[in-house]
Amino acid sequence: MPDLSGLSVAAAYRQGQLNDFFVQAWPQGTPRDWVQAWADAGEASRQLDPQQRAALVLALREYHASLGLLTPATEAALAALAHPAARVVVAGQQAGLLTGPAYAVHKAADAALLARELSREDAPVVGVFWIASQDHDAEEVAWVSLLDLEEQLWREVVELPAGRPVGRIPWRAEWTEILRELLQRFEAPEPHRQAVLARLERATAPLPDGRTPGWADVFARLMHGLLSDAGLLLLDPLFPALARLMAPTIARELERPLEGPARIEEAAGRLLALGLTPQLRRPAGATNLFLEEDDGQRRLLRVSGETFSTDSGREYTRAELLALLERDPSLITPAAGLRPIVQDTLLPNLALILGDGEIAYLSELTGVYELHGTRQPVVWPRLSVTWLEPNVARLLGRLGATAAEVQADPAGVLGRSLAASRGLTAASQERLAALAQQWQDLSAELAALDPTLERGSERARLSTERHFARLQQRALAALARQEDTRSGQLSRLRLHLLPHGHLQERELSFVTFLLKHGEVVLDLLLAQPAGAQAEVKIP
Repeated sequence: MPDLSGLSVAAAYRQGQLNDFFVQAWPQGTPRDWVQAWADAGEASRQLDPQQRAALVLALREYHASLGLLTPATEAALAALAHPAARVVVAGQQAGLLTGPAYAVHKAADAALLARELSREDAPVVGVFWIASQDHDAEEVAWVSLLDLEEQLWREVVELPAGRPVGRIPWRAEWTEILRELLQRFEAPEPHRQAVLARLERATAPLPDGRTPGWADVFARLMHGLLSDAGLLLLDPLFPALARLMAPTIARELERPLEGPARIEEAAGRLLALGLTPQLRRPAGATNLFLEEDDGQRRLLRVSGETFSTDSGREYTRAELLALLERDPSLITPAAGLRPIVQDTLLPNLALILGDGEIAYLSELTGVYELHGTRQPVVWPRLSVTWLEPNVARLLGRLGATAAEVQADPAGVLGRSLAASRGLTAASQERLAALAQQWQDLSAELAALDPTLERGSERARLSTERHFARLQQRALAALARQEDTRSGQLSRLRLHLLPHGHLQERELSFVTFLLKHGEVVLDLLLAQPAGAQAEVKIP
């Protein structure tokens, strides 16, 4: 049994070390060929019969129509999905303010890109973006970060009611005004600002039936405006017609509510035995289901014997829950240990586009898929993009570094560049490597003279190497601080690539780049290969 300590689950998966935890092993060839072979073999999480397919397409059409989003591009995507051999690839994310961090748009674009690469006339593939409207973690979605042309970092937070699914929260006019004011203060070319303001106005306008849109509706409209022309369909699991199609999977889980959690725990134990940290745990009595109760709060269902309960103290019988599901299927929703299964029982899914944390979840769910008679799709690591604006690209060029290197060690990158330019070899990796080789040779010679010295000399060698590496890092950091005081290079790099200490795409909204550079960034995004790990220069 390999010891994978020190690796993340996603890293171990990419190394082909976790093939027993996924239905498809990490590919030997290119990822595209891997998914294409899966598609050519007729594999998918579910083969839809004509009635199921027609019901799915009808529900998705109703959903898009309810938001006023039945554009020609959306109609074409729905027509493709209606094809008897059509499959989908799926990405999903929480409904963040003003589309949230950029990686949400990147994931959605990846669904469109992978679908485009896989699609054939006789077997269309459609990208679908699952909006996590059932999620009730308000703090994770109620903010947006933007960085303007004057390098001022803006972070706006609005107040959302806690504990309620975000798909139940009506959009407030005050939030529109807050965003308008933010965009007006943001330093950007006026044509680009007006284009983004127009997107906001369309997203927050009344629905076709005159109702006020909800929080998730505004998010959906913004995403549709960005990516519908690329063939992307949206899916909100709280939309009544779609929730109705998911009800059989929820009912099946209610019949055996602890079997899925037990299989998750079994997988967690196997990951622990490999030295890995499971992302998902299910404590005793916890199910894979949430119940939205009369007060609007979404709470985890627990079960003891034949009695279900929540933290509110309310108790339910299985019959009561099944009756509630029949009356309003949107009130019982899946937890993380069931949501992918609900999704892949509904959709004919070839590939699930995931970030590293989500890959860790999926490693524990193969047994839950089996429990529901649904096959896990290919797990596709998502597209990742770091945007290099002209000033940042020039600075990276002068340093001879990539954005990823700066994000991993900003002070070290700047310090090494300065040390090299000044001929300070004491701070170079080569000098440290040469010393390490000398210490290793010395340890070997001492051990040859007296074998009892081998262990002690090895400990001394490793301790000395670590000590000098720490001293070198301190010297590089001091150089970087001195230069930053003079030129601000380190601060600028951190601001653009590590805003608020987070990776750029996990903090800054994609709207940042639309505001400063216009539609060219959308064109650049849609020109990337599916699944790329890219640093993209903005002209």
